[in-house]
Amino acid sequence: MSELKQTPLYEVYKEYGGKTIDFGGWALPVQFSSIKEEHEAVRSRAGLFDVSHMGEIEVKGEGALDYLQKMMTNDVSKVKDGGAQYTAMCYENGGTVDDLLVYKIKDNDYLLVVNAANIDKDFKWLKEHQTKEVEINNISEHMAQLALQGPIAEEVLQTITNEHALSDIGFFKFQTEVSIDGKHALISRTGYTGEDGFEIYCDAGDAAAIWKAILDAGKERGVLPCGLGARDTLRFEANLALYGQELSQSITPIEAGIGFAVKVNKEIPFIGQEVLKRQKEEGAPRKIVGIEMIDRGIPRHGYKVFSGEEEIGEVTTGTQSPTLKKNIGLALLNKEFTSLDTEVLVEIRGKKLKAKVASTPFYKRPKK
Repeated sequence: MSELKQTPLYEVYKEYGGKTIDFGGWALPVQFSSIKEEHEAVRSRAGLFDVSHMGEIEVKGEGALDYLQKMMTNDVSKVKDGGAQYTAMCYENGGTVDDLLVYKIKDNDYLLVVNAANIDKDFKWLKEHQTKEVEINNISEHMAQLALQGPIAEEVLQTITNEHALSDIGFFKFQTEVSIDGKHALISRTGYTGEDGFEIYCDAGDAAAIWKAILDAGKERGVLPCGLGARDTLRFEANLALYGQELSQSITPIEAGIGFAVKVNKEIPFIGQEVLKRQKEEGAPRKIVGIEMIDRGIPRHGYKVFSGEEEIGEVTTGTQSPTLKKNIGLALLNKEFTSLDTEVLVEIRGKKLKAKVASTPFYKRPKK
């Protein structure tokens, strides 16, 4: 078996009690204290995640915008300098290559942030469609990424940040020239938890120092180091898609419910546009919906969903929600069974248990 890849923070996990697992070929912490404790910290205070396994790919050159318009489902021309955009890349059949973020540093200079398990595949896909006017570089190994998420994230981070006011960074905006405890970073107001917060991109060699500085600054306020377990329950409650579960080669962005990131009337057509345009106009044959258990049981990824004896789909993610204390899930169902409150059956350990279609997101952060 090949050795697991490690992020620049691997050696630091032990100091904080991190329990590592194999996550798509990476040795990553599933938890430091407990998933519930870390989940609650992010919802009520703040939590710090190591997400350095994510990939970073530069796209530069005179033809960068036209090239990205062809590759991405969203309209990249709408992104201004210092702005970020959520988008997807698709195959000709509408299936998803990946969902990702596009950061516009300046004209002809973009940074793509892609899912860890898809770095090589995405880079290959981008290179296959490369034009002469575009330079594409995979810089993942040189960069680290941390995410500080939660209601007090801004207050805590501001105490160790240079004179730059973090409150000036709007949602899906970023600043490149920020110093955290003397280390240079790009900070964006983005995240994957449903809470306010920041994603911090830095040189791999600076990651451990920034990690420690943030946790020291937030210690008295109850900021906790967090693992993948809480990251998953948090993003799930906020109905944020996970590649490999809600999105895949066989699940289109429309089916996954991220149609807002698919602009089918761009001047430059994108790969997979015809299929997705048809799905937008006519409705996709399947749809990801929320489900809530009526009978006792927890829906888990891969469990089959029925209407009577007819198999109508499967659970993509499910758990007992730490915030709502309910057994809930996301499921990809045939569209005729996706209306709110429709009763369905989830097969759990050989038994068909009652559930109903529920509205999403399951959790919305309170307005300030």
